[in-house]
Amino acid sequence: MSGIVFRRVHEGVGELAVRRLDPDADAEIVHAWVTHPKAVFWMMGDADVAGVAEEYRRIVAHPHRDAYLGLVDGHPAFLAERYDPARVELAGLYDARDGDVGMHFLCAPTGSPVHGFSRAVITTVLETLFADPAVRRVVVEPDVRNTAVHALNAAVGFEVVGVIAKPEKEALLSVCTRERFHAATGDPAVDPVAAVAHLTPETWQRANRRLVRKALAEFAHERLLVPRPLGDGRYAVRSDDGAVEYRFTATLLSLDHWHIGEITRRRTTGEALPLDALDLVVETRGSLGLSDEILPVYLEEISSTLASLAYKLTRRAAGADELAKAGFQEIEAAMTEGHPCFVANSGRIGYGVGDHHRYAPEAAAPVRLIWLAAHRDHCVFSCSGDIDYDRLTRDELGEETLARFADTLAGLGLDMTDYLLLPVHPWQWWNKLSVTFAAAVATRRLVCLGYGDDDYLPQQSVRTFFNAGAPSKHYVKTALSVLNMGFMRGLSAAYMEATPAINDWLAGLLRDDDVFRATRLTIIRERAAAGYRDRLYESATRPHSPYRKMLAALWRESPVAGLEPGRRLATMASLLHTDEAGRSFAAALIEQSGLPPEVWLRRYLDAYLTPLLHAFYAYGLVFMPHGENVILVLDGGVVERVIFKDIAEEIVVMDPDTDLPPGVRRIRAEVPEEMRLLSIFTDVFDCFLRFLNAILAMGGVLGEETFWRTVAECAADYRRSAPHLAERFRRYDLFAETFALSCLNRLQLRDNRQMVDLTDPSAALQTAGDLVNPIARFAPPA
Repeated sequence: MSGIVFRRVHEGVGELAVRRLDPDADAEIVHAWVTHPKAVFWMMGDADVAGVAEEYRRIVAHPHRDAYLGLVDGHPAFLAERYDPARVELAGLYDARDGDVGMHFLCAPTGSPVHGFSRAVITTVLETLFADPAVRRVVVEPDVRNTAVHALNAAVGFEVVGVIAKPEKEALLSVCTRERFHAATGDPAVDPVAAVAHLTPETWQRANRRLVRKALAEFAHERLLVPRPLGDGRYAVRSDDGAVEYRFTATLLSLDHWHIGEITRRRTTGEALPLDALDLVVETRGSLGLSDEILPVYLEEISSTLASLAYKLTRRAAGADELAKAGFQEIEAAMTEGHPCFVANSGRIGYGVGDHHRYAPEAAAPVRLIWLAAHRDHCVFSCSGDIDYDRLTRDELGEETLARFADTLAGLGLDMTDYLLLPVHPWQWWNKLSVTFAAAVATRRLVCLGYGDDDYLPQQSVRTFFNAGAPSKHYVKTALSVLNMGFMRGLSAAYMEATPAINDWLAGLLRDDDVFRATRLTIIRERAAAGYRDRLYESATRPHSPYRKMLAALWRESPVAGLEPGRRLATMASLLHTDEAGRSFAAALIEQSGLPPEVWLRRYLDAYLTPLLHAFYAYGLVFMPHGENVILVLDGGVVERVIFKDIAEEIVVMDPDTDLPPGVRRIRAEVPEEMRLLSIFTDVFDCFLRFLNAILAMGGVLGEETFWRTVAECAADYRRSAPHLAERFRRYDLFAETFALSCLNRLQLRDNRQMVDLTDPSAALQTAGDLVNPIARFAPPA
């Protein structure tokens, strides 16, 4: 069962996770715990299974109570309850304050106790509660006789208020503020020492070994560095000044893919040096073409990428076989490598270390979005034809939250009908909007309404959030003025205006086309978009200025709502994931499927590659189909179909003959004839299949020849199925002997603030000679 709302790793105990309790499915487990003699203070010793299920059905259905099941390394291990003490349990019995939340917890009885287990559990429960920014204090009322729990409460920061009389017991009322909890436990988002606990010499070296290996491989692939062969599969790369040499073993695979093994770094005088990705960049800055202006920012991005990797290395890592059975968000949070091509792929310039612990996808910490009311005179809102603003906000927020927001505005003498509601990333509010747009806040053009009620999980794209508590609700994509992988991750209010229309057009195209229907390709539509337009900043800046991209949001459909019974979801990036033992997620899926590897691969290609080819040849339509933009629908371990996302910002129509409605014409782009097929050769072959081939080949799962022959067969079968497109197949030959090597790192090394102008993506391309097309030798007869 999925539905994880919080997780953390506790050294000596394992990975602790918290999910919402299912009263029926979990009844037998909970019954065994609450009726055990060690749970005497739970006062349910005489209950049967049906009674326990009924009790927890009442709790989870109650508007002011909730229940959770805790897991340790995936196994049920503790129970927790959350309640509003001002309304239930303690109503009228103490001086309630805004931000109070009540808590009960119970550890599963065991005959072999683990040292520190109870403290790890209560710390996890409190971290779960304090992950809600609206919570200021946790209130508990254990039986006065329960001295063991009193000591445990004190250890994590609880302060005794006094004894109170409850109908069922005399209770020791105690409260724990956020500050006391942080002081007692060292919350990494607040405690300066705990925040950098992952930065140790050992983890830093492990992170550097991995990133140096990737840097040498990708810089060699893009021909920025030229390894010198030494014989017997060994190579060397020297620094610009010749003073330092990197020696490594490597296997050169299709598409000039460097699979690098052991690496040593030495001065040419013989002195051994530790591997250091930052040193590598400085030592080869001339070869990499780094200017004086770009170099320090790129070093900061490399440093941030290393820090992120070090953090991931300290977490309990699920093995590939375990991950192959995991839920959608567990897989998303487990990804360690980021974009496979970019070396500096987790820059996140603007985040501090506390922000990393709060908002990074690998932290998997629930986030609550802040909501603003933006005056309609300064806003744009657009939506699909099957939704409107009122229905969207009602479905996303609920009547109770809407009423609370309306009361806040009314208290200021304002009418909510004059405003649009906008969700914002908490980082964006605290670091940008509250200061940069202070004039708008002061004059009530923007009004901060506080946090929403839903818990979200940040995705690999950093600024997009998945609703953890209600997975069928929309994703929310927010503006985030953080520099990451060559772009400031803002959202333009003006640019977002056409987003729903573009998505509706594409959804209609997929629905009405026979080939798309046969592949079962779908998209998750961006159904609504809203943005605030500050006239002062717009008058002072150019159209693509970061100042115009600070306050906008869009709502994207969740893939969960349309999922067939028995199917699971996984980000396509997971196919390139390998665990600490070197076992690949793709290999685990293949084994789980029971299919021969080449059959499994062909099923995946039919779902992924065929619709991409059809979009290109039939419509001149191209996607940005990298691992994070594609969701796999799995039946067992088999890829049954795929879902594309991130549509409006990343699709382009290159064919001038494709008919586009007026509101959609923004996606048409003039791309030189000779560069058009790079949308397949670069984005699919070089930036994704190159890595999947290497993982399967080097893992002994599937040989290179079989891999690329299977790709060629998929492409040839599509070509045979569409004889009416023969002229386009001739014009854009997918089986050409070679194609241009388009280099992503070269873009970032040249300009790491704005790699590509999205209105003219081909103008920025950096090429470095040609690559041999791995499917050319399998070309079918003309």
